[in-house]
Amino acid sequence: MKTRLVLIVFTLFSFFYGQAQCAMCRAVLESEEGQSTAEGINDGIVYLMAFPYILVAGMIYFVYRKYNTLKK
Repeated sequence: MKTRLVLIVFTLFSFFYGQAQCAMCRAVLESEEGQSTAEGINDGIVYLMAFPYILVAGMIYFVYRKYNTLKK
């Protein structure tokens, strides 16, 4: 059980290190001297991307749990 929990936590937090920019955003933001705006855009895209995955994972968990309780 603990390994499963560690795996879930690692999976949920591993996407924070990804670089998420489209090509046009990257071109515009790379021309800027300071990279603080680019980092803010990256963080915003990653946060917006995370919530659908968390919701789908939660729905799968509840369906799995319901299926296993009906099976027993």
